[in-house]
Amino acid sequence: MITKKASLKENQIYLKFPFSYEMVAKIKKIEGSIWSPKSKEWIIPFLNKNVTLLTSLDFVLNDNLKDKISPLEPVSNLQIKPINVKMKKELFPFQKIGVGFLEYKNGSALLGDEMGLGKTIQALAWLSLHPEKLPVIIVCPATIKSNWYNEIQDWVINPPSVQILQGKNPYTITGDILIINYDILPTWIGTLISLKPQIVITDEAHYYKNNAAKRTKAAKALIKISPHFIPISGTPIINRPIEFFNMLNLLAPSLFPNRWKFGHKYCAAKHTGFGWDLSGASHTKELYESINNVLMIRRLKKDVLKDLPGKLYSHISLPLNNRTEYRTAENDFKQYIRDDVENKARNAFNKMKDSEYGELMQFDENKLKQLQDDKENRINILTQIEILKQLAVQGILPQAISWIEDFLETGEKLIVFATHKFVIDSLMETFSNISVKIDGSVPTNKRQQTVDKFQKDKKIKLFIGNIKAAGIGITLTSASSVAFLELPWTPGELVQAIDRTHRIGQKKLVNVYFLIAANTVLQKIAKLLDKKRKVLNSVLDGGISDNKSLFAELIENI
Repeated sequence: MITKKASLKENQIYLKFPFSYEMVAKIKKIEGSIWSPKSKEWIIPFLNKNVTLLTSLDFVLNDNLKDKISPLEPVSNLQIKPINVKMKKELFPFQKIGVGFLEYKNGSALLGDEMGLGKTIQALAWLSLHPEKLPVIIVCPATIKSNWYNEIQDWVINPPSVQILQGKNPYTITGDILIINYDILPTWIGTLISLKPQIVITDEAHYYKNNAAKRTKAAKALIKISPHFIPISGTPIINRPIEFFNMLNLLAPSLFPNRWKFGHKYCAAKHTGFGWDLSGASHTKELYESINNVLMIRRLKKDVLKDLPGKLYSHISLPLNNRTEYRTAENDFKQYIRDDVENKARNAFNKMKDSEYGELMQFDENKLKQLQDDKENRINILTQIEILKQLAVQGILPQAISWIEDFLETGEKLIVFATHKFVIDSLMETFSNISVKIDGSVPTNKRQQTVDKFQKDKKIKLFIGNIKAAGIGITLTSASSVAFLELPWTPGELVQAIDRTHRIGQKKLVNVYFLIAANTVLQKIAKLLDKKRKVLNSVLDGGISDNKSLFAELIENI
C-alpha cells in the first residue's frame, strides 16, 4: 500500500497519495491547490491550517515539514521586533517595525505603507542591516532614479558604490547598488542576471502588471533568480487587484499560483464578448486579509500620527530633459556674476589705493559677494535667475506630471503650487476632469467657489495654485499633501502656502513634496530653504534668524 506523503519545498507542500476521487476532491478544495503534470504531484500552499488538515487525512509529514512555522501565516505585532538600524538619521518607531517585518520575512515582503511614510527608507535600512548581500538592483520609474540615489547618500552610513544605469546599450558595471528604470530593463536583463543579484527592489510594483510587456518579462526573470525581493507600492492593492497579481505571484506562488483563478475571484471578471475584463474588484476584504501581515506591511498616516511631526518634508529630485539648454544658460549666468564681481573688486581696490589710508587697508574679498545685492544689478540678476527657474521647471514638467499621476493612484487629493502660467496651464490641461485652479486669471469673487469644489467634490482630486494668488486666505484641508514645482523667494510665502492645508480641522500628517530638477538653481533654493529652517521657524514661532536674504545667500552659492 502506498503511503500518503507530504513534503516541503520552497514554501509549498508536495503531496503523493494513492488515487481516489474522494481524496482528489478534498485536495481540490484547498485554496491554491494545483496539479503538477511534470512531477505527478498535487501542490498546496505551506500554511499551518493545511498542515493540520493533512494530519487529519493521515498524511505522513516528512521531517522537513514537521514542526515548521509557515512564513505565509499572518504575523502579530507581538511577533515583530522593531529593529533600530544605525543610519545617518533616526528612523521613526513605525519604520523600525517595518524593518523588523522585512527581517521576519527574510527580506521578501511588500512595503505597502501609505505614500509619504518612508517606504524607501525602510528598504534602505534593511539593506544596511545586511551589507553582505550584494549586489542590489533597484528597479523604479525613470522619474525617481535620482531620488533613490539621493536617499542612499542621505541615509546610509558608508554606502556601497551606487551606479545609475542609463540608456538601452549595456556597458561596464561598476556599482554594488544598481538603479535602473523599467523602460530600459529589457535590454539590460542579460547583464543584470549574470551578476546574480542578492536583493531586487521594485518601486511602484504595479509597473509590471502587463504580462505582454517586455519590462514585465524582464522584471520577472530578474526577481526569480534573487534570494530576496522587496516590492514597494503605496497604491492600495484592493483598488485594482489584477495590477498586483504578478507581484503577489512572485512573492508567494503557492498562495497566488494562477492569474485566471485570481482574476475570477478578486477582479469581478466579466466577459465582454471579446475576452475577459479583469479590471474590477471583488472579495477585496478577503484579499486584504490574505496578504496583510502575511506578504505585506501597510500603515496609514492616521495609524502612526503619534510618531510623526505635524509636517514631513521630502525632496523629489527629477531629471531634466533639457539639460544642455539649461547648462548653457547657467554658464552664461555664472560668467556674468564673475565679471560683475571682478569689476567691483577692481573699482573698490582702486578707490582704496588712491585714498589717504590706502596702504593701511586690506581688501576683504569675502565682502565682495555682498555687492551683488546692489540695486543697480539686482534686477538683472533676478531676471537671469528667473530664466533659469523657467528652464528648470520646463525640463521636469513631463516627469512631474508622471509623479502626480502616480500620487493620484493612491486615491488621495493633492495640492500643487507653481508660479509660471505655462506650468499651471499644462497641469490643468492634463488633469482637466479632476482639477481646479486659482491663479491671477480667477476673479476674487470666484475663488471661494473653487475652494468649495475642491473641499467637497470627491471627483476633484487636484488643486493647482499660483503661490501668490492661492498661498493665503483659503483653507484646503480636504488634502494632506502639498507639492511644489516652483519655489517662492521668501520662507514666509512658502510657509503660508503649506499652511493652506495645515490648518484647524486637519487631522492628518501634512506631507510636503518639492519636485525639483536635480543640480539646478531650484534645487539650490530648496536646499537653502531647508538649511535655513530657523528662518521658517522665525516666521511661524517668532524665533530669531539672521538677516541675510535668501537671494543673497543663493548668489553666494552660485
